[in-house]
Amino acid sequence: MKKLILIASVIVILFSSCDRSGRGQLIGVSGRPDWHYPDPYGMVYVPMGSYTMGPSDQDVAYSHNAISRTVSIAAFYMDETEITNNEYRQFVYWVRDSIARLKLSEINEEFLISQDEYGEDIEPPLLNWKTKIRWDGQEEREQLSELYLPEHERFFRRREVDSRKLIYRYQIVDLPRAAARGQRSYWEHKTEDINATGTNSGYTGGNVSIPRADLVKTYATPVYPDTLSWIHDFTYSYNEPMTQMYFWHPTYDHYPVVGVNWWQARAFTIWRTQLLNSYLGGMGEAFAMDFRLPTESEWEWAARGGLDLNPYPWGGPYTRNIDGCFLANFKPLRGNYIDDGGFQTVVVGHFPANDYGLYDMSGNVSEWTRNAWDESTYFYGHDLNMDYLLPLDAELDPQTPMTLKRKVVRGGSWKDVGFFLQVSSRTYEYMDTAKSYIGFRCVQTYPGRARGDGNRASNVY
Repeated sequence: MKKLILIASVIVILFSSCDRSGRGQLIGVSGRPDWHYPDPYGMVYVPMGSYTMGPSDQDVAYSHNAISRTVSIAAFYMDETEITNNEYRQFVYWVRDSIARLKLSEINEEFLISQDEYGEDIEPPLLNWKTKIRWDGQEEREQLSELYLPEHERFFRRREVDSRKLIYRYQIVDLPRAAARGQRSYWEHKTEDINATGTNSGYTGGNVSIPRADLVKTYATPVYPDTLSWIHDFTYSYNEPMTQMYFWHPTYDHYPVVGVNWWQARAFTIWRTQLLNSYLGGMGEAFAMDFRLPTESEWEWAARGGLDLNPYPWGGPYTRNIDGCFLANFKPLRGNYIDDGGFQTVVVGHFPANDYGLYDMSGNVSEWTRNAWDESTYFYGHDLNMDYLLPLDAELDPQTPMTLKRKVVRGGSWKDVGFFLQVSSRTYEYMDTAKSYIGFRCVQTYPGRARGDGNRASNVY
């Protein structure tokens, strides 16, 4: 009898403990933290909205590559300026230091983390960034010798890092391919069911097995900018000082990075995402949304600053303000690069921001976008977050025609005339090409509908 009473008491306690969590009602998982998404450093919030994308003025170049249509864009963050030399240099240094740590781990295990906090082996091991590199140690110098230029390639016997060795390796999950394969498998199974039974069996396709390894694409991207772009972009023009100093001299730290091709710009966004998420993961916090290049529909929405049907970020229709001063860094007159106050590039944020707080959306340097170039994108692109990409397999396939490996470039640059400063002007460049007048900035999708939306309050039982 006592045993029965004890068992009954345990059952009552168990059910009463479950009852306290929700009284049998559907309330979701309890104990979830309230989430406040902080504004990423150096980025500004661009609200969701719909606008008329495309030309708002005469197509003076007769390019016939855009029409006017209404599209809607989700909220996102965007860098308030183009990525600067000093910001990109952090990426270059990280790649250099990661390669050095990997080499030094062969003589010093402290440069690797081989076990987690529970004592379980980590395979492959992680780099230990808390261990400092001793660059001037004799043993370290010998171990890192392959990272430096060989003696016969050195200028003035200076021991310098071989920029060709600075390669960033990363992976991307091919989500569009996963979605396409899942949909195809669904219909294949559905067809098989109908053929076998003569009826629709109602197969949902939710358990279609897609090997994850088939969806992971691995890349190896050299990260050092093409500093020679200052010379090969202009014939019969003296730009050697810019080649020698632009990326390294402290004077240019806050100038926009150039000489970066599309592959390098995308690699930077992957690295920036992992840099932030590694920190957040170490703090036990949720991961942030991915950094990436903007779609051209996002870029144009941000560049307009909420001023629909205006040709320039500051409104329009002129490139000068009421005092007669130019409002961007571009080529204002024939053969005259300096009447706008610049010569080539200028420090970021030199000219006033648009109404969203974004600087240099027109002029200074043109900017890479995420999208592949097609003259007809506006005709078949979706009106919800318009996006057009080449499949990852095609990007990596050497048989893909080069005409399909073009990326949209927006904004106009220091060497362009006023037409290319218009927010609707479109042009392109090949994704493996680096120019002295093309840079980039990052965006990050805002999680949720809009900033200021609070979490839905749950009933507490």
